[in-house]
Amino acid sequence: MEEEGKKNLLEAFGVLIDPRVRECPHALEELLLVAICAITSGAEGWVAVAQWGRIKLAWLSGFLGFANGIASHDTFTRVFGLLDAEVFESCFIRWMEHLCPSLAGQVIPIDGKSVRRSHDGEKRMVHLVSAWHTTAGVILGQVRTADKSNEITAIPELGI
Repeated sequence: MEEEGKKNLLEAFGVLIDPRVRECPHALEELLLVAICAITSGAEGWVAVAQWGRIKLAWLSGFLGFANGIASHDTFTRVFGLLDAEVFESCFIRWMEHLCPSLAGQVIPIDGKSVRRSHDGEKRMVHLVSAWHTTAGVILGQVRTADKSNEITAIPELGI
């Protein structure tokens, strides 16, 4: 990631408010940088994100301070669970629009998935509908839907 890419990433997420109420050793921008880089590199889950961050700490330190190293997977879980999902999504879309400015004339597949282990005795399983850009290999939009509802009804909510 070159300096311009880092700047655009952090600018796109600049309006995202840190949900933590006390001073924390890991800045939100550090958590965002590690999480986005790790997940786009194939990390699946917060344990893998934290492990990826520890392995890539020297490289990541070239972009941000990381004075306290990489946060634990518990910190990633807690902070990302507290973030405003709609604001995060709009920030992510703003960043992706910078990377993929034009989708005109391209086919965008739409697919629904049920998220494993997203339920317990009280909460129902999470169902998501995603729009996928096959050439770039990225998700352009994703919305949570009612239990196994029809994917077609979710398309207008994707905003693509």
